[in-house]
Amino acid sequence: MKVNIRKFLSLTVPLFIGLGIIYYQYTTLSSTEIEKIKISFIKADYFYIFLSLFIALFGYWSRAYRWKFSLQHLGYNTQFRNDLMTVCVSYFINLTIPRSGEISRAALLKKYEKVPFDKGFGTIVAERIVDLIIFLLFVIIAFVLQFDKLYKFLIDKLPIEKIIYLLIGGFVVFVIFIFVWIYAEWKIIKKLKQKLSGLIEGMTSILKMKDKWNYIFHSFFIWFTYLLMFYVTIFALPETSNIGFDVVIMGFIFGSLAVGFTNGGIGAYPLAIALIYSLYGIPNDVGVAFGWLVWTSQTLLTIFLGLLSYLLLPILNKK
Repeated sequence: MKVNIRKFLSLTVPLFIGLGIIYYQYTTLSSTEIEKIKISFIKADYFYIFLSLFIALFGYWSRAYRWKFSLQHLGYNTQFRNDLMTVCVSYFINLTIPRSGEISRAALLKKYEKVPFDKGFGTIVAERIVDLIIFLLFVIIAFVLQFDKLYKFLIDKLPIEKIIYLLIGGFVVFVIFIFVWIYAEWKIIKKLKQKLSGLIEGMTSILKMKDKWNYIFHSFFIWFTYLLMFYVTIFALPETSNIGFDVVIMGFIFGSLAVGFTNGGIGAYPLAIALIYSLYGIPNDVGVAFGWLVWTSQTLLTIFLGLLSYLLLPILNKK
């Protein structure tokens, strides 16, 4: 049996990185901290955990409902239940290989709604661009509110000379990239330019659609549910129930980055939460426990909805 090395590595490398981060966390925690984390899990108020999961369901629903507007703009009237279930499956697939869920989502839509793969995938790419813009708004707001705290953290961790060297190095790399982008005739650059033009086309199609304001509303509503379900979880632990909303936003941003750059945030999510919360005097064991509570509950919901949808799709679409 032939083994596709590229596919094998794409599946296993992110998983092993996540497991490596978990191992790193486990070995760097003292026995006392580990015991405190266990106690936090036992004493947590799970009403707020289940409340966050309930809020998350609205995010799933809104993402599927938003998708209908872009599909209708292309002339396809899909069944909402199929849109919702393919979204659930895509979230589940993203736990294995980062960003692979988008491909499976377009493939399932083609199978059950006869929407051409390239058109379905184009609508998903446009969604991701909008999501990225909204996420960047969160980042800008949070960094403006917490500039002093982040500046002090960088100065403490990095001497001013290193920061200057990094800025100069980054500027040089940026100039080289622009030069290569404009003048290079390499195949990979040409492919990237084609993909960029497709992204721009997908983005501008949103502005032309009939229901663009409904689309934009749901885009913000999706991220509102993400932030809200993260926020209500702080009340599950006494040690985090009094933290400010500005701290919550910082935790939300760094947690989202951990999920975006790994397969579902395995290992990286609790580490990112503990790191950013440590800037505000929250003990490491509390930050780790909180991160694991949020990540475990959301991941279990993703697995449950993904597997359930995967089983229901062929049953509800027998014809």
